[in-house]
Amino acid sequence: MSAPVQTTYREACRAAIADALRRDPRVFLMGEDVGRYGGCYGVSKGLLEEFGPERIRDAPLSESGFTGMGIGAAMNGMKPIVEIMTVNFSMLAFDQIVNNAATIRHMSGGQFGVPLVIRMATGAGRQLAAQHSHSLENLYAHVPGLKVLVPATLEDARGMLWTALEDPDPVLIFEHVMLYNMTGELAADAGAVAIDKAAIRRPGKDVSLITHGGSLPKVMIAAKQLAEQGIDAEVVDLRTLRPLDDATILDSVRRTRRAVIVDEGWRSGSISAEVSARLMENALWSLDAPVGRVCSAEVPIPYPRHLEEAALPQPQAILAAVKRTLG
Repeated sequence: MSAPVQTTYREACRAAIADALRRDPRVFLMGEDVGRYGGCYGVSKGLLEEFGPERIRDAPLSESGFTGMGIGAAMNGMKPIVEIMTVNFSMLAFDQIVNNAATIRHMSGGQFGVPLVIRMATGAGRQLAAQHSHSLENLYAHVPGLKVLVPATLEDARGMLWTALEDPDPVLIFEHVMLYNMTGELAADAGAVAIDKAAIRRPGKDVSLITHGGSLPKVMIAAKQLAEQGIDAEVVDLRTLRPLDDATILDSVRRTRRAVIVDEGWRSGSISAEVSARLMENALWSLDAPVGRVCSAEVPIPYPRHLEEAALPQPQAILAAVKRTLG
């Protein structure tokens, strides 16, 4: 592997798209403002100039329409990357994703697949108010026929896309809005990564902190603060919400014997609820304390900065949940 270079999460996403376009002429990017504007979050900036309007396609403001076009293109041999500007807009394409993309292989008796990748920005923290601050990954993780990815590191932002494009079925990638400016080092020749395994981001022995996406940096901060207090926390990054990597989750919790799940989604019906249920079903006798959860407050995400921060999981709340779990 080559020497690392300084980059951002946004640039890693852009590099992944450019790499896919160069690798395979069947790949194209389609969505609102992805071309001339360079993407709502600047991810596709410069791609139109390099690849042209046939492969960087600005779509009209119709999520249902252009998502359906992506499904049709995928069924006919193309490899579309459909960008939905924010996760709340995906509700306008929910029928296409859930009733069409996810079911066509089953409904056709395996005759047709939909090798489609849908990327979308998710999460809160940028004062975009209640309509643009959702974390709805759990809705899609509920649906058979879909894979749901949540890259939380530069390596995953760079490497998950090509692996997803090689999948014969639809893959959804959720990029947290607060990660786009995250900086760090990434190998200049970084490439594809596996998308079927969770990752231990920090080993520990006292408690398992289980999280995904934009909450990972906050959990890493909390783990460092806990270490300063003599508490050795293990951090598990789920990476993929469907299918969940039960083996890695259970192995961690069976070693630490305690778990706290951090999820920016609302507590009711959340990914944290699903992970907690699986721990109850498969690791109950390994637990020394009830599973803890830190989720967003059950309110529409507020616009004012101080209220937005109060509504979202923060390191202080994670520390408090760990201490409750440790008794």
